[in-house]
Amino acid sequence: MTLAATVSLSADDARRIALRAQGFLGAPDRRAGVRGVLRHLGAVQLDTISVLARSHELIPYARLGAVGRTAVEEAYWSDRHAFEYWSHAACILPIEEWPHFAFRRRIKRAQDYRWHKMKDKDASCRLVLDRLRAEGPLTSTELGGAKNGGPWWDWSETKIAVEWLLDAGDVVVTERRGWKRVYDLPERAVPDALLHDDLDDRECLRRLVALAGRSLGVGTRADIADYHRLKGEQVDSVIADSGLVPVEVEGWTKAAWADPAALATVPRGRHRTTLLSPFDSLVWDRPRTERIFDFAHRLEAYVPKPKRIHGYFAMPLLAGGRLQGRVDPAREGSTLVARQLSLTTPGAARPMAEALREAAQWVGCDTVRVERAGSPEEAAAVTAELAAL
Repeated sequence: MTLAATVSLSADDARRIALRAQGFLGAPDRRAGVRGVLRHLGAVQLDTISVLARSHELIPYARLGAVGRTAVEEAYWSDRHAFEYWSHAACILPIEEWPHFAFRRRIKRAQDYRWHKMKDKDASCRLVLDRLRAEGPLTSTELGGAKNGGPWWDWSETKIAVEWLLDAGDVVVTERRGWKRVYDLPERAVPDALLHDDLDDRECLRRLVALAGRSLGVGTRADIADYHRLKGEQVDSVIADSGLVPVEVEGWTKAAWADPAALATVPRGRHRTTLLSPFDSLVWDRPRTERIFDFAHRLEAYVPKPKRIHGYFAMPLLAGGRLQGRVDPAREGSTLVARQLSLTTPGAARPMAEALREAAQWVGCDTVRVERAGSPEEAAAVTAELAAL
């Protein structure tokens, strides 16, 4: 069901609403800290790539500034505050959202397996659960090994079993240790009041659609669906009851909805200048990023090196509420190296230098060097601004 739109937004209105909803416009909530960022965003994506830091560390850094990396990990993984599950991808999620992923756990159970089939499903799962019950939280290595000795996808029977149990909700991950998932029983890891699958699919979907709308501020059906990787028809089934309101956005060809709280006040405040992880929820949806910021971005980590344009892990530069360039960073000892950078406007040299300097200090580097740029003029401009800081 689609309601008639009653609110019209300019493209700039939508951009500022999105920035505020994602925590990049206005004063950061430092008192709430990393946990506040997680609750505000609703999901923080995990990824194996680590350049300056892993992506889930870059997310609060981009919003709060130089939060200690140890403090970031502790904020996520202590006091039963969060759990890891399938949302936009593998994500850290606020623990209070455990009941609202019951619909996905039911889907996973009905599928019977993810990628691998077990030789003896009942026996393998029973062995994993018995070990966790007797010994407490364990990694897949501690359970008996993650691989059979071949490629990374050649999982052991134990690894297949524990990952299946994770999908089904019979085990839960509330910690990563040395990047390894730590598996536990839900009755130990999830607070009693939240440990249930009582909500029907419609209530789960209604909550996740409302949460996506709040986290985005304003979005199309596709935007809202993509946030927690729902299907378009799932969004359609609950959008009228989600609390989101229909809006028209200048230049958008698709229907859109907004969080009413985002419409209640004009988005104002200080813009954050920072580098963004390609997996940041502000930019993880590439079509939305291009529509809102007129900025086409692509992760090139899996592109053959000779075919890369902007680099292995190019990070967009956010400054003045716009995406004004990108840089592929690396660390060489105590030097942060901009292996490849480009600017969308000449005035972006200063904010690029500021963002590079802040990132360098955060990861313990004391110098910054520009290796390559889109042009000699860009390299010289950023280098001069770095020297002036």
